[in-house]
Amino acid sequence: MDIGVQLNIWRVIAVSEMRAPDIANRVLPGLGGFISTLIVLGGLAFNVGNVGGAGLGLEVLTGLPVTVCAGLAAVMAIAIFLVREAGTLMDRFAQLMGLVMIGAIIYVAVITSPPAAEAALRTIAPTTVDFTAIITLVGGTVGGYITFSGGHRLLDAGVKGSAALPQVTQSAIMGVSVASLIRVLLFLATLGVVSQGAAIDAGNPTASVFELAAGQVGYKLFGVVMFAAAITSIIGSAYTSISFLKSMLPKVAAHENGWIIGFIILSTLVFITIGKPVSLLVWAGALNGFILPITLGTLLIAAYRPSVVGTYRHPFTLAAFGVLVVLIMTYMSGSVLVEQLATLFR
Repeated sequence: MDIGVQLNIWRVIAVSEMRAPDIANRVLPGLGGFISTLIVLGGLAFNVGNVGGAGLGLEVLTGLPVTVCAGLAAVMAIAIFLVREAGTLMDRFAQLMGLVMIGAIIYVAVITSPPAAEAALRTIAPTTVDFTAIITLVGGTVGGYITFSGGHRLLDAGVKGSAALPQVTQSAIMGVSVASLIRVLLFLATLGVVSQGAAIDAGNPTASVFELAAGQVGYKLFGVVMFAAAITSIIGSAYTSISFLKSMLPKVAAHENGWIIGFIILSTLVFITIGKPVSLLVWAGALNGFILPITLGTLLIAAYRPSVVGTYRHPFTLAAFGVLVVLIMTYMSGSVLVEQLATLFR
């Protein structure tokens, strides 16, 4: 589902050489503003969680209070946007942190010795299907602002037009594959700990997995992994959310870095006020999962509008899979919403 979403959206952005809000306005005037509002709100919710996640990671590494660590992480993210070559620095930093995360999680996944055969079987034949979990996972990978982050970044880097489609396709598949590899390894590490009868701390579940698996070394590794994941997400969320505002508010483009910095500061202030980083991360993923059918559906319509893509012909199989994802995510989102409302009024 993740790869299908990302391929559809990135290809349409590349061949149209337009940002998502401008594409949406070509589909229906005013739709770009509506989608931009959803994306920015979802991006803000996610970024509050990102700041909290970075705070959790730094708390493990430094021992300082999580709110202080969240502020330090925000300052580091802001520093990147104050550098003249912010785009290049952002890309290099994300690549380095990605390698650090993969190395650390592989280490923990191996030493916990999870029941890999059982995990493989239940991947194909699960005993239960949890719609909320699926929405949160898909939303946390390609929902809301997230899938547009890479598409807009490629556009800004000059990777656009039909000639660039092979590179766009490769980048889309590689991005989702790396994210999925990290997720699978992290799941196996957690499964290994749980299968040994250890109890996971609900307040900071990932940290307890690393600590139970590898003691203090594992605990510090978690700090590195969580910080690396969160700091790159802070940067990506702020960058992409503001890229949507640029289409609605022309003045934003003239002071883009200032708006990005303001977005990070606002996210940090909200986190310091609210707290609860683990809950925020989970619910932000779910929120972006609800947004996904709207954004993907809009770009699938745009893929067949000559005013958007010119003479480009979007692959039928890719579009059909995209429609299937829209239907599945709409059904799951609706089911979860009805279930939550029923619980609320019970």
